[in-house]
Amino acid sequence: MEIRGRESAKDNDLFFTCSLIDYIARKTKNTRADIVNGLGRKRLEKIYDLADIYHSDNIDRVSDDFIREAEIKQGNFDNVAECKYSIPTHWDIGKVYKRLIKSVAECEKVDVIDALLKVYNSFLSDKIDDYNSSMYYENPSYLLECYLEGKVL
Repeated sequence: MEIRGRESAKDNDLFFTCSLIDYIARKTKNTRADIVNGLGRKRLEKIYDLADIYHSDNIDRVSDDFIREAEIKQGNFDNVAECKYSIPTHWDIGKVYKRLIKSVAECEKVDVIDALLKVYNSFLSDKIDDYNSSMYYENPSYLLECYLEGKVL
């Protein structure tokens, strides 16, 4: 396992993948689940596998390419505009999802893309993406327990 900085290269790739999902969702005003489902498993695998390359490119161009390729339409979900407090960046939210997805993959013994699809399509994704709540900055182990229990504890 290759380590760059404090994390493995694949952890960094997952971080970029989750951050790109959030970036696309904000740009197109869609929920994160809509973006994940719109991109589909094959594109998500491609993003994850080539994240180190995409990460060195302009995120606007990379996101535009995937929006066009997956034919993602403009939506009306705007959690950034609805936020009354400090808005977390797509990098901040990418880190939250990366930690949760990695924990789910380890706990449920599934691959990262399966865990990603499960997490983004879970009830918890809606909670994390409500920036007026405190869920997105909760402790990673608490988020995992909520996910595993299927409810906010």
